[in-house]
Parts: sequence; C-alpha cells; structure tokens
Amino acid sequence: MIRSFQKGRRLVPALVAAPIATLLLSGAVLGQESTPTTQAGVLGDAVNTDSCNLADYAATPTGTSTLYSIVSDESEARYEAEEELVNIGAKTAIGTTNAFIGQIGLDASNNPLACSRFDVDLRTLASDNSMRDNKLFDETLETGTYPLATFVLTSVEGLDGGLVDGQEANVVLIGNLTLHGVTKSVAWSGTVKLDGDKITGSAELSLNIADFGMKEPSSQAVVSIDDTIKLAVEIVAQKAA
Repeated sequence: MIRSFQKGRRLVPALVAAPIATLLLSGAVLGQESTPTTQAGVLGDAVNTDSCNLADYAATPTGTSTLYSIVSDESEARYEAEEELVNIGAKTAIGTTNAFIGQIGLDASNNPLACSRFDVDLRTLASDNSMRDNKLFDETLETGTYPLATFVLTSVEGLDGGLVDGQEANVVLIGNLTLHGVTKSVAWSGTVKLDGDKITGSAELSLNIADFGMKEPSSQAVVSIDDTIKLAVEIVAQKAA
C-alpha cells in the first residue's frame, strides 16, 4: 500500500485497539458506545484472536448470527502516500486492489461480532507506475514472503445498540492488523450502514511503516516519502445464503 519511495517520508495506516483481551475468549458480542473514544491508529500489542470462528456464534446465548460476505468486485483496499519526485515535485501516490475478501458477522440485535475479518492480497496492488509497484513489492512489503494483509475485529466503538437498517453510523473498528508478518492492535475510523441484505462501509487509518518492520523502497526518481501512509477500505458485503 505504497508508491514510489526513497528517504524522507513514508506511508501510514492506522487502527484503534482496545484493552478487551477477554472479548474473544468469552465469545461476547462487541461492546458498544454512543461516542467513540479511541483515535484511529496503531494502538500497541495485538489481542489474542487464535480462537476466532464466526460460526461459533450460532450457538451462543445471544442468538443466531448472520454472516455477510465481502463482494470483491464492489469493494476496494488502497494506500495513499505523500512523495516528492525528481522534476515533478510533491505527489500523492495511490495504489488500489479489489483482491479483497472477508466476512462480517452480526448478532440477533445487529451488533457487529468480534472475529469479523478481511484479507487483502498485497501482490495485486496497482498504482499508475509499475516501477513503483515493483519496488513496493520487493523492498517494502516483501510480498513474496508476506503476500497478505489481514484485519480481525475485536470491538467496535460508536454504536448505541445494533445497526439500524437504512441508517449510517460513525464507528471506530478495533482489532488486529497483520502486515509484513507483524501483528498490531489498531483502530480504523469509518462509517457502516446496514441496508437490507447488504452492509456497506468505509474506514481508514494511518501508520508508520517502521511499526510493521518495513523499510522505505529506494528509487533515484524519488526525493522523499512521508513517514506515514494512509490505508483505506471501501466495503460492500452481501448477506450469505
């Protein structure tokens, strides 16, 4: 999720994490608040999500869960990075992909469920410059070794009860982001809307590539790259049959 790079600045995604390590272990529904209190970004160490399985919620006392699958063709993951290029000047590098899958679970009251997740194939990110893309793949993301980025939800802030059909809600999505073989607790700031048999939403965060053990790509065409990058997702999910 980056473009042309060199010394100077970098790319950044951010997620907000919550100190709710027991959430997944207890199988509880995500905690809800009327006003989000967590700021988007990297929060710290990851919460244990080894036991995550959305199918388990069908047997919980909260009632049967409803699963929604991300529609890849209608969804997108992207990065945005500020760079300065030789003979061109400042520019925002943007790379996108539709190789984006995942599931979102809602409980009987339409509360989002922990263990909802998405996965992005980083090898398919494309910007307007193939040289930039190849530098990103080889030197920064090292997609030959770490081809995927994964986010697993642990909690949501900003909901006063469950999602209301037809109404958009401002939320903070807290969970574990795994990128370049490193997992951190992060928070995404975004919106979500339940619309009949579909869920739509968008979210973004900023991070420093060093937080995930990555380094800047090198290029003679790049003067500098910002130390932070923005990651963003646009999601359309369809109720599973």
